[in-house]
Amino acid sequence: MDLTEMIAALEQALALSPDNAPLRLQLAALCMNADRWSDAEMHYKQVLINNPQDQKAKLGLARLFQRTDRLSAAIVIYDELYDRGVRDPELLLAYSRALVRDGSDNRAQQVYMELVAKAPNMADDELDSLFRLSGREVGDIEDGDDNDALDRLLIKPDVKFADVGGMDGVKKEIALKIIMPFRQPDLYKAYNKKAGGGILLYGPPGCGKTFIAKATAGEIDARFVSVGISDVLDMWIGNSEKNLAGIFGAARENTPCVLFFDEIDALGANRGHMKHSGGRHLINQFLSELDGTGSTNEGILIMGATNAPWHMDPAFRRPGRFDRIIFVPPPDQEGRKRILDLLLRGMPADDVDTASIAKVTDGFSGADLKGLIDACVEDKLADAFSSGKPEPITTRDMRKAAGRLRPTTREWFNSAKNYALYANDGGLYDEILKYMK
Repeated sequence: MDLTEMIAALEQALALSPDNAPLRLQLAALCMNADRWSDAEMHYKQVLINNPQDQKAKLGLARLFQRTDRLSAAIVIYDELYDRGVRDPELLLAYSRALVRDGSDNRAQQVYMELVAKAPNMADDELDSLFRLSGREVGDIEDGDDNDALDRLLIKPDVKFADVGGMDGVKKEIALKIIMPFRQPDLYKAYNKKAGGGILLYGPPGCGKTFIAKATAGEIDARFVSVGISDVLDMWIGNSEKNLAGIFGAARENTPCVLFFDEIDALGANRGHMKHSGGRHLINQFLSELDGTGSTNEGILIMGATNAPWHMDPAFRRPGRFDRIIFVPPPDQEGRKRILDLLLRGMPADDVDTASIAKVTDGFSGADLKGLIDACVEDKLADAFSSGKPEPITTRDMRKAAGRLRPTTREWFNSAKNYALYANDGGLYDEILKYMK
């Protein structure tokens, strides 16, 4: 019996027993294999109408969304299942792959490491090549044996707020809460306030969270330490905690310092959703370092960036930790003009009307605008290969490129809206709803 005949047989059986969930799930899976997407979606949704918590139907629907390029919808379902504590290996694998496609590599690595720990036989070659950690010896960073790593992490940025296009509201808030305490510590000490503390930047990817953190360090002439998940996580028990302690130790020895954690949700996930103690130990270590237990964090500004603040453990938002939370939206029209001017600086351009381009790129992130410039450059290179003569970028070229591009921030807002509407404890995500209005 071929696939078409099997589907027909199951459809006949389901007509006699329409509430048979296992039968409908089997039929949905066969429809998926036959690329009958609308039929499969209908069957999965029918199961969920009868039982909204059916895990198999939700996982099947998420896979269908993923295979039909509805990535945002798939990730919302994966998020829900993962947050409920579901750790089925097939879910972890599909979730990790979806996060990679979404550009959330750090969180994808966290999920993938859970998969490898739970079901080593399901390791994926492509993900393995992306995320396998090197297995450094215990205490490499902390004990000072890895000088190259420290040299790589500790830099003195040469960018300041003037180099950041737009973000006027974000700059103003950072200046008031962060920069002024560093510049006028005596004034703040009079009110028993110390220079330093924690600030969490969140918003859609590509909107300059990392750049604004680096510019903050430049404004106060501080060293900048950018920490990714691979700088902390280690496959050997206890190494991750030691690596994290070593990074904080290096920052304390090099004050003033901005210690920046990119995609911090991958290191600070909600402990209530973890089944393995290793992740909880790391988070406890992170919280202890933020509190300065046994040492002091004075002179250290700790900044984190995340596209998914809803995945973070609530303990990170307590006073003295990441108690300042700032939404970093896509740049406004004036910000887009400023970013385009900066991107075109030093490039062959024929008096481009960046103001008009800014008007037609609503919702574009800084990364999207860079992609627009890259598209123009590629078009110009293609023309130059034919004519043998390079031509400058014009306003027309940029309008043409803008017409065929779409802002990548839309998918993020589709997901974020659900959290802002239904998981907005204490008005934490009011800024998202305000921006969307």
